[in-house]
Amino acid sequence: MPKPSFVRGAIAPLVLAVFLAGCAATTTAISKRELDVQTKMTDTVFLEPVAADRRTVFLSVRNTSDKPDFMVEPAIRRQIESAGYRIVDDPDQAQFMLQANVLQAGRNSLTAAEAAGEGGFGSAVSGAAVGAGTGFLLGKAGGSDVGLTVAGALLGAAIGTAADAYVQDVTYTVITDLRVSERARGGTVVSQSEQQTLGQGSGGAVTQSSSTITDWKHYQTRIVATANQANIEWDEAAPFMVDGLTRSIGGIF
Repeated sequence: MPKPSFVRGAIAPLVLAVFLAGCAATTTAISKRELDVQTKMTDTVFLEPVAADRRTVFLSVRNTSDKPDFMVEPAIRRQIESAGYRIVDDPDQAQFMLQANVLQAGRNSLTAAEAAGEGGFGSAVSGAAVGAGTGFLLGKAGGSDVGLTVAGALLGAAIGTAADAYVQDVTYTVITDLRVSERARGGTVVSQSEQQTLGQGSGGAVTQSSSTITDWKHYQTRIVATANQANIEWDEAAPFMVDGLTRSIGGIF
């Protein structure tokens, strides 16, 4: 028995939807096949050079991210020591202090938001768009425009989701805040003032200010390490980001 004309007309658009979803996954797999690791320090820190016997550093590393097992302190310690500095446990004996806090570690949803802003929608959204076009053609072939358009959108979304589950463009980040301090040279007076505004209840605020004389000059910066590759796992990406992070810290000393 001959097939209805609208069914015959639906075959080509349906194949097109599957083909486009597959092409998107293939493109991601090819373009993201190599691991791309980048490290950026937001602000440069310049420290005064000192004699070899004064190259001492007090190190404090914290991790307030949701990955408490992500350890970077041993690698940072080795990097500083390889630069010719000695780690000390007493800040009174240190010429420099390095305080670091890992704010975030893991898969970063900000990448998806940036990609969406540039037109790189996720597979499910793209698939829905392809499916909507397929449904429109199905309707024109002899069915209900509205019903088949909705059905095509759902089908396209399912195709895109399945392809995305197989090939994912994955980005991990490690965001670390640093405070680097150096002891002021003899005869140098460092005056430091601070001001904070603290919330008080639902409509009030308390302002606090303080001024001190200190022996330390402080610098602040942030290091962002990223790793991007198709289908990469956290355990694979983490060591490369640690290497980038520690190299940036080692460049300070």
